[in-house]
Amino acid sequence: MSDTPPVSASGRLDRGVLVVSAVVVIGAFMSILDTTIVNVALATLSRKLHSPLHTIQWVATGYLVALAVVIPITGWASERLGAKKLWMLVVALFTVGSALCGTAWSAGSLTFFRVLQGLGGGMIMPAGMTLLAQAAGPRRLGRVMSVVGVPAVLAPVAGPVLGGFILQDLSWRWIFYVNVPIGVLALVLGLRLLPDSEAKRSEPLDVRGLALLSPGLAAIVYGLSEISGKGGIGYVGAWLPILVGVGLVTAFTYHALHISGRRPLLDVRLFRLPAFAASAVTVMLIGSVVFGVMLVLPLYFQIARGASTLTTGLLLAPQGFGAALVIPISGRLADRVGGGIVSVAGLLVMTAATIPLTMLSAHTPGEATSLILFFRGVGLGCSMMPAMTAGYATVTRADIPQATTILNVFQRVGGSIGTALLSVVLEHQVNANLPGVPGLAGGSVRVLPAAVRAQIATPLAHAFDSTFWWAVGMTALATVPALVLAAKTPRGALEGAGGERESLRGQDGATVYELKAGAGSPKPDQEDSRSRLAS
Repeated sequence: MSDTPPVSASGRLDRGVLVVSAVVVIGAFMSILDTTIVNVALATLSRKLHSPLHTIQWVATGYLVALAVVIPITGWASERLGAKKLWMLVVALFTVGSALCGTAWSAGSLTFFRVLQGLGGGMIMPAGMTLLAQAAGPRRLGRVMSVVGVPAVLAPVAGPVLGGFILQDLSWRWIFYVNVPIGVLALVLGLRLLPDSEAKRSEPLDVRGLALLSPGLAAIVYGLSEISGKGGIGYVGAWLPILVGVGLVTAFTYHALHISGRRPLLDVRLFRLPAFAASAVTVMLIGSVVFGVMLVLPLYFQIARGASTLTTGLLLAPQGFGAALVIPISGRLADRVGGGIVSVAGLLVMTAATIPLTMLSAHTPGEATSLILFFRGVGLGCSMMPAMTAGYATVTRADIPQATTILNVFQRVGGSIGTALLSVVLEHQVNANLPGVPGLAGGSVRVLPAAVRAQIATPLAHAFDSTFWWAVGMTALATVPALVLAAKTPRGALEGAGGERESLRGQDGATVYELKAGAGSPKPDQEDSRSRLAS
C-alpha cells in the first residue's frame, strides 16, 4: 500500500477512503453507544436481576476495566495481524459479547459477558482509526479523521435517548441485542469493502510490558471508578488500586525506555516528539472534561429539573448536533492550518460556552440550555479530533498503530479522571449546600420527589453551578498543551505534494523523522527541527 494518500485531482477524498470511513464509523458508533446506553439502564438492571446497585455497578465497571486491559495491545495486534483482520476480529467479539449479554440470567453472568464484550469494544475504535489514518495518508488526515469524530460525539447523546425508548417500551435485553444487527452489518461491509492491510509477523509480543501496563491501566481505571461509586479518594478501595496502577505504569515506562532488541508494547519514545506529546496531553484533558461533564449534566437535568431519562437525552442532543455540524469543517481546517491551531480555537469556544453552565438554576428555560450546549458542542467538534490529527501528523505511517494506541489510552484514562473528579466535587458540593439531603449515595442518583425538590431548588442548583466551575477550569487547562501543539505543528507542514515520510533511528534509539524529497522539499524550520532531534 503506497504512502501517498488517495486524493483526487480536485482535492477531494478518493471514493475508497470514503468507503473505509463509512465502515469504520459503523463500528465506532456501536462501541461508543454501548457505554452510555448501559449507564442509563443500571437501575432497571438492578431491579430486574434482583441485585443491589453496588453489585450491578460492575456491569459498567467491568466493561471499563476490560477496555483498559486490552487497549495497550492494539498497536502490536494491528501490526501482527493487519488492521483489517484485527478490526474484523474485535467487531465479531463485541457482537458475540452483546448477544450473550442479552441472554444473561444474573448479575454475575451479565458482568462476565460485559467483560467479554469490553475486550472487543476496547480495540474497535483504535483499530478503526488505524485503518483510516493508513488509508488517508498525511495530507488529508484531518479531513478523514473528522469522520470518526461524528460517532464519538453523537453516540453519548444518542445512548440515553435510545436507552429511554428501549426501557420504556421493550425488555432491558434489547439494550444489548440492538448491537447485534449493527455488528453483523459492520462485519459484512468490512469483509467486502475494507482494503487488506499488510501484517508484520517479525515483532514478538512484549510480554513483560504487557504484564506491567495492562494491569496498571486496569487498576487506575478501577480505582477512579470506585471514587465515583464510593464518593471519595479516602476510600481505600479507590486510592490503593490507583497507587498500585501508577507504580506499574511507571515500571512499564522504565522498561520501555530500556528494552533492547525489539519494540516495547507501547513505544514511549514517540513522546520525544514535542508535538505528539502535546497532542496526547491535550487529548487526555479534553477527554477528562468531556466525560466528566457528561456525568454531571444528566444528573443536573434529572435531580435539579426532575427530567426523565428520555427527556434528559433530548436535552443533551444540541451538544451532539453542534459538534457534528462543525467536525467536517474542523477537519478541513486542520489539514490547511494545522490541528493545533484549530484545537486551541475550539477549546476557547468550549471554555466560553461552559461558563454559562455555572449560572443554571432549577428553572432555566430549556431553550437557554439547548443554546449553551449547542455552542459547547461546536467547541468540542473543533478540539478533540484536530488535536489527534496534529499528533498523527508528526509520526510515520509505520508508527500509526502505536500512536493510535497511545492516544486512545490517554483519552480513556482522561475520561476516567474527569468522571471521578467531577463526581467527588459534585457530592462535596451537594453535602455542603444540602446537609442531610444527599444527591449521590453509593454511586447512585437519588431522584427527589417534586415537592422536596421545590423546597431545595436554590441550594441544589448552586451545588451544580459550583461543580461546573471546575469544568470551566479543566477546559481552560486543556488550552495550555494545545498552544504547545499549535506552536509545534506549523501551518503547511503537511501540504507537500505527496512527499514520502521515513523513520530513522538515532544512536540512542530515538525516532528521527525525515521528509524524503518528493514533489516538494522540507521547509527550513522542518530541517532545523530534525537537526535538533538528531542531536
